[in-house]
Formats: sequence, structure tokens, C-alpha cells
Amino acid sequence: MTGGPDGLFFDPFKAHVHVLSHIQPNDTVINAADGSVVGTIDLGGMPEQMTSDGKGKLYVDLEDKSAIAVVDAKTLMVTNKFDVSEAGGTCAGLALDDKNHILFATCRAPANMVILNANDGKIITKIPISTGSDGAAFNPATKEAFSSAGDGTLAVVKENSPTSFVLEQTLMTKVSGKTMALDPKTNHIYIIAADYEAPPAQATPPPADARGGRGRGGRGAMIADSFSILVVGK
Repeated sequence: MTGGPDGLFFDPFKAHVHVLSHIQPNDTVINAADGSVVGTIDLGGMPEQMTSDGKGKLYVDLEDKSAIAVVDAKTLMVTNKFDVSEAGGTCAGLALDDKNHILFATCRAPANMVILNANDGKIITKIPISTGSDGAAFNPATKEAFSSAGDGTLAVVKENSPTSFVLEQTLMTKVSGKTMALDPKTNHIYIIAADYEAPPAQATPPPADARGGRGRGGRGAMIADSFSILVVGK
């Protein structure tokens, strides 16, 4: 396993754990039963977030390509790529409405939630969201897609129908709260956040190959005991 791991995903279809790496744009596939490495998939771009239809098809957004790779969970091969650059770039979050075959890609530049057909990659619409998205989820119970961003916002997009979507709410959370998870049993969203000291005066961006070419500036040290988990519910 090499290349700066940045994401982790469990696919129930094959009981595989997928480790997504940046520097070498790979997906290292691990058998959850015994920890053995099943294979390594060259995704052709820097992966950010993966989702699955639970039936053998995986989707992963490629941050530096403004695209979504489609992966066959059986063969561990990339079978297609959907280009979303006309609607959004630097995709960091990805979620799936499996029933209606709809993908929600949360992008940073421009900052849009790009909504597309999961079967053929055709873009349905785009909805402006806050900058700095780094996570996405879809709740089939409420028909809502979510985007968490480091600027301290959570965008909530309502799916009125497979062809009609609207920004329902932009909730203020906490600055740095860019990573999230959804509990489908409680419908609660969990966002991790912390407070940070001001960056050093001479802080410089990390090397382009170390953080996917994002051009982030330096960040100060985390303030002790400031780590928190925010719980969002209706």
C-alpha cells in the first residue's frame, strides 16, 4: 500500500476494504475476512471518495481529473469514466441514490454539487454549494444529499424527483468540519472538527504531490482538547 492513503471504503458486495491513495492514484483492495491484499486498481487520477451500488459497481471521484471512475467490483477494473468538468471541478465528495441511479459529486472549483446519471454519466443539473467540500452522503429515507465543507457549512439538497433537485438548506456547523458520515438508522450526520492555531508566518503550501495539488496553505497546530464530533439531525 503506497501513495499517501486518504480514503477508506467498505464494499458489502465482496466484503472488501478499499484504501484510496493520492500520490500513486491507486485503490488497494483488501479482503476484510483475513486482511490479505486482493489487488491494486490504477484509477488514473487522485481518488477522494468511493460509493457502491451494493451489486458489484463502484464509483470513485478523481479530484485532479474532474471525473468519476466506474469500477467493476468483480474484476477490479475501471470500466468507464464520467467527465464532470463542464459543471464542476476538483471533486472531493461523492454519494449515490442507488434506487434512482443518481450520483452527487461535490466539487470545489467551481463549487457545485454536480448531479448526474449513474448509468451513463449524463449531467442532470448542478447546484452551487459552499467552497471546500470534502465529504458527501445521500439519505434514501429523506431523499436528501449532503455536502460538508471546511468553511463550516453543511449543504442539504432535496431530491424532489429523479429530475428535480433544490438546495434545501445551508446549515452552519464549525469551521474545519469537512469530513462527515451518515447513520441511516438514526438519520443523523456526524461531522468531525477542531480548533487550530494561526498558521506560522512563513507557512508554505505542502508539495503538490503530497496533497493532490490542492494548493492549500499552511495550517497551525490543532488546539489541545478541541477535537469534537458534531451531530446533525432534524
